[in-house]
Amino acid sequence: MRLAELRTRATWDRVRLSAVLPVGLIVAVAIFCLVIAVLLSAWRADELALKHDEELFLNAIAERREQVLRELASVATAEPVRAHIRTASEAGWISRNIVLPLEKYFGHDYVFVVDADDHIVYPKPGAGTAEQWVDTATTDLAPILDRLRGRDTAAVDGAHDSSQRRDRRLQSFDHRLAALAGVEVGLATESARPAPVVLAVKFIDEGILADIAGALDLANLRTVDAATGGPDDHVVTLGDAAGQPAAHFAWTPKRRSAEIIKSGIPVILIALGGLAFFAGFALRHMRHAAARISAGEHKLRHLALHDALSGLPNRTYFGERLEAVIAEVKRGASPAAVFCIDLDHFKDVNDTLGHHVGDELIAAVTKRLRSIVREEAMVARLGGDEFAVITSGATDIDTLMAIADRILASLCHPYSIMGHTIVIGASVGIAMVDWPSLSAADVMRYADMALYRAKNEGRRRACVYDAAMDADIVQRKQLEHDLLRTIENEGLALVYQPVFSADGERVVAAEALARWEHPHRGPIPPSEFIPIAEHSGLIIPLGEWALRRACLDAADWPIAIAVNVSPLQFRRPDFVEVVQRILDETGFDPSRLELEVTESTLLGNVEGAEAAMHRLKALGVRLALDDFGTGYSSLLYLRRFPFDKLKIDRSFIRNIESAAEAAPIVHAIVSLGRGLGMKVTAEGVESAEQHLFLRAAGVHFMQGYRFGTPQPAAALVERLAQQTRRPATTTAVARAG
Repeated sequence: MRLAELRTRATWDRVRLSAVLPVGLIVAVAIFCLVIAVLLSAWRADELALKHDEELFLNAIAERREQVLRELASVATAEPVRAHIRTASEAGWISRNIVLPLEKYFGHDYVFVVDADDHIVYPKPGAGTAEQWVDTATTDLAPILDRLRGRDTAAVDGAHDSSQRRDRRLQSFDHRLAALAGVEVGLATESARPAPVVLAVKFIDEGILADIAGALDLANLRTVDAATGGPDDHVVTLGDAAGQPAAHFAWTPKRRSAEIIKSGIPVILIALGGLAFFAGFALRHMRHAAARISAGEHKLRHLALHDALSGLPNRTYFGERLEAVIAEVKRGASPAAVFCIDLDHFKDVNDTLGHHVGDELIAAVTKRLRSIVREEAMVARLGGDEFAVITSGATDIDTLMAIADRILASLCHPYSIMGHTIVIGASVGIAMVDWPSLSAADVMRYADMALYRAKNEGRRRACVYDAAMDADIVQRKQLEHDLLRTIENEGLALVYQPVFSADGERVVAAEALARWEHPHRGPIPPSEFIPIAEHSGLIIPLGEWALRRACLDAADWPIAIAVNVSPLQFRRPDFVEVVQRILDETGFDPSRLELEVTESTLLGNVEGAEAAMHRLKALGVRLALDDFGTGYSSLLYLRRFPFDKLKIDRSFIRNIESAAEAAPIVHAIVSLGRGLGMKVTAEGVESAEQHLFLRAAGVHFMQGYRFGTPQPAAALVERLAQQTRRPATTTAVARAG
């Protein structure tokens, strides 16, 4: 019995063994294959991630190289540099106009200027620069100079642009890897001799590597020798423009394999209980991983091509779309148009109300733009207060201007943001995309020129590009340059328009007016050069000069002096300190100084303007609201701000005799001013009838050609002397103003 049982058990053991062994082998093979698959997947994930990181790193280095060229071109191709670099021999001029902007604002390490004979004229040996070092630099700069001069025609990395004579490359400079860029300032055809060349050098140093490492999440990114990378490091060799190894970089890649294996161990253990469950779980895990990678790539692309604040496409995305639209037009699609939109006074909002209010204003502008353009149109934010729209189907100027009018009407409507009522303006430049030969750069340049015209014609308007704008832009830039030199050399002059008492007998004040006698163009009217000064920021030094000159001229006059103040001047945080400093320097009596401001100075700056005015009043300076009635004419301004005088704009005076509504308006303004305790001055009085009407209306003071034209200081002094010699009016003149 015992033997039989043993035989039976042995038989069943053999049966189980024969049945379980194949199953066990299958399970073992499956588990082995699964482990191998997990390990291979982990290794492949590491390999793909490392390759992706390497591509991103190389692209980042290439972008730094392109950035150096863009920064160099923005300075070297500026009109003043193009106009003077051929004749500029003074190191100081080169340093101020070329080297300082590149080194200070863009962080370039070295800047060289090479003349027509390829000799370095800046920096010069002996001016803090060793001659041996300049020789070494000449050797390092030779390859890029050869490319720029056309001596080396080999196609290297697509870097050379033969039409514009500019090049950029990566190479060793002074035994260090650097991005080199060069630009010929002017084409060689502009002169019998080759054009000068400006070269910039920016080292790929630890700071740049730190920025790239932070952006790409590359741990321990550094420069290494070819054989000194650690066992866990990934080394990338970067070649120069000639294809030779220039530098070696290493970083410690993230090992994603450990995470994958760790997540796979429970799966392998679960697989012992059922391969089906494991297969389903693994498939689900892989699907989720792929979805996360896809979502991450989509998010990265969205962040790279969209503005974070507004959510609109950024300049890069806009450029890609514009190139696509141009390609469609070339294939026969309907014409398109680009609208470049620039907000007026947005910087003032940031400066006076804070960047948080400015951010909310950008969001509000974005919402309005999206609501007024068609769905198929593209709205983009190009920069701080610059927007752009691409729209198709626009075939005539009337349609384009109608679209622009809708944009302006919407954007210029007041905004209510965080308890502030903000009024800004906008200017629009329009360029058509209808020529087969146009490039994206051409379209944007035309739109920018049209925008520049719109701004210089008074803002809050739109202009469509035409060919005449090229010459106009050049002329305006030259005039702006001449104005800068004139202000620096104090070449402007002041004339004074007398302000008379209501009877027209006594000079009680004078208004200082700037005049410009151009050495070649003759007298340039203020209506032409003042807008240029405001657009370029030159109004700040011009206004300060005019205030100081007026205080010096009128130091001994027995009358008050009125000086106009631009909105840009008044909104500067240090404006009150500037006025006080000039009064102290000139010894001028503050009670005889009258500052004239317009209503646009107060828009969006109520709190700041009120504080500045009270500080000026504390100094003893008087304030006048100029051109009343031509702006918003809010009664809030008259009630809230401490104005001493109200000036009626000349447009109302001119229409007294021809427009029925002009006379009641003048009466209302005079009554309003008198009721608020202000003196009222009428501008532009030219006839006896106007004089009689204004005198009867109760105007305190008058000025205009009826009484006297603007005249030099000497002529006004003589007139005051004649007036003083009349005994009956001596006391009155002393109190006037």
